[in-house]
Amino acid sequence: MKLIYVVEDHDVIKDGVVQYLSINGYEAKGFGDLASVRNAIASRLPDLIIQDVMLPDGDGFMFIKEIKQRHPMLPVIFMTARTEESDRILGFEIGADDYISKPFSPKELVLRVNVLFRRIEGSSGRQTSDSRLSFEDGENVLVIDMDEHRLVINGKEISLTAAEWKIVTFLAQNEGRLISRGLILEKCFDYSFESYERVVDTHIKNIRAKLRPGNWIETVRGYGYRFSAPFSGEKG
Repeated sequence: MKLIYVVEDHDVIKDGVVQYLSINGYEAKGFGDLASVRNAIASRLPDLIIQDVMLPDGDGFMFIKEIKQRHPMLPVIFMTARTEESDRILGFEIGADDYISKPFSPKELVLRVNVLFRRIEGSSGRQTSDSRLSFEDGENVLVIDMDEHRLVINGKEISLTAAEWKIVTFLAQNEGRLISRGLILEKCFDYSFESYERVVDTHIKNIRAKLRPGNWIETVRGYGYRFSAPFSGEKG
């Protein structure tokens, strides 16, 4: 049973989300402040954090940024009344896997949780083909091992979030092909909203920062992205 921490200072919202997640087969625990969830994480790391932003003892964005430094692969969904595009972009820049704005339907939240776990499990499952990809950019070598769920550049393993892994492997498996933002949303996130296309840009920005040195992803203005490094290794 997946363990989910719900961090929300509004008791009605928190208790409702915890109850709805529990009904749908998850082990859910609610916390009304950052101090209590920080202590809980120290005792037991959850499979997912659903995080409010405005809390009585601090900022949820900064809290998740701190947690991500120690647990970069920990999935996070922000659940907040801060609905501006700049807030959503900040959330994804910090490393969130999804962002849901209040008010929201509990059913939609559970669907997003289900999608996120499917994405994580799908990205870590064994592949029957194209299990190892290798690319070169000058003196730099990038290797993607699907079976081991590892990405290595010049011998150094790179930590990626579930969303970043899906994007990188999707682009790499379509090396040389121009991929639109909409197709990335559809194939890597299981939903397609025009307002979320900038989320793709944010993930690409984070991925590029991690995949250094080397120029692995090309931007095609007004359309999307292309994994442009020449293929040099094994497939299958």
